[in-house]
Amino acid sequence: MNDISKRTENHILLLLASLNFTHILDFMIMMPLGNYLMPHFHISPQQFTFLVSAYAFSAGTSSFLSAFYVNDFDRKKVLMMAYAGFLLGTLACGFAPTYHLLLVGRIVAGIFGGMIGAQVISIVADLIPYERRGKAMGMVMAAFAVSSTLGVPFSLYLAYAFSWQSPFILVAVLGLVLLPLIHKFIPNMQEHVDEKEVQEKWNVLSSIVGDKRATLALIFSGLMMMGHFMIIPFINPFLEFNMGYAKTATPLVYLCGGISSFLAANILGRIADKIGKWRTFTFCILASLPLILVITNLPKIPLIYLLIIFSLWFMAATGRGVTAQAMVSNVPNAQVRGSFQSFNSFMQQLGTGLASIIAGFVIIKNDNGILEHYNILGLLSIGILLLNLFVGYLIFNEESA
Repeated sequence: MNDISKRTENHILLLLASLNFTHILDFMIMMPLGNYLMPHFHISPQQFTFLVSAYAFSAGTSSFLSAFYVNDFDRKKVLMMAYAGFLLGTLACGFAPTYHLLLVGRIVAGIFGGMIGAQVISIVADLIPYERRGKAMGMVMAAFAVSSTLGVPFSLYLAYAFSWQSPFILVAVLGLVLLPLIHKFIPNMQEHVDEKEVQEKWNVLSSIVGDKRATLALIFSGLMMMGHFMIIPFINPFLEFNMGYAKTATPLVYLCGGISSFLAANILGRIADKIGKWRTFTFCILASLPLILVITNLPKIPLIYLLIIFSLWFMAATGRGVTAQAMVSNVPNAQVRGSFQSFNSFMQQLGTGLASIIAGFVIIKNDNGILEHYNILGLLSIGILLLNLFVGYLIFNEESA
């Protein structure tokens, strides 16, 4: 573990959170753009979910393949290479003139983006002791909240005011500013590289799969993401096409939800360090279930009530994610942490991609432009999250902090 000061630690966490902001925003912005992209390219709900899942599946594939090699290299160098490739793919999306070229751009961004999350988590886990890791994960994952609070609403405003391409160009520009800062401030991290012991690459997979706890932890991550993203791709189209909310109203959902997520990421991360990460995770996942039921069966209600419901759901989902990442990060030892986190990223992307594909086949757009069967997605999401809770119980129920 690198010996760094508390001030330097906070600076690194802030930089990683900023990097995460651009990375998460690129992924998140695709889903609320559904009500722009479907009419613009004249595509079906199924074709739209291919845009979402293309990133997830390509990111999952690269995460899986990189797992056999990342532990042989400095984490900082891997992070910089992956981030540069991700920015090129994102910039290509911003200039894509057709649906198919946009699909190619999402695949390229996913190939490199799939390596980023694993490296960020590995760096945090290497630098921060477990007793403070809940707070650290909360700070880094607060990027999700900030991207929801500022990034997504502002990106949707740009899409409304200019074009749907604007958000991708914004992410690329912000990322180009961050690259030299990453090079300057993130320390070289290669203590995990064991030069004396050269293993066959596939032994990395067998060593992790042969560990029952590690295998269950990977399944746990995949199920959590699958349950969470089952309803997300069609939130904006559902609110506009079914509920009649204006395009200018839906960014408020992400603004209020993002503020709630930001508070939840920091407060619940600290609480988890004190009362136990598993207890906090269990509370958050159970609290999210009735909210999913409400969201996917919404009657027409005033906007203020809609914002309250989504804010509570964002809080529960963020608390669930922060505590889950902290618990999972403690499963592997430092020597295989990079590879394990790459497999973990693979499972998360696989869960996200499968959720999007399933949603695309469940949702039907009728002749009046109304999306049908959204309530079925809600029930599927609840069922998967309950299974996720059961798998988590098998692994983490004895965790006290």
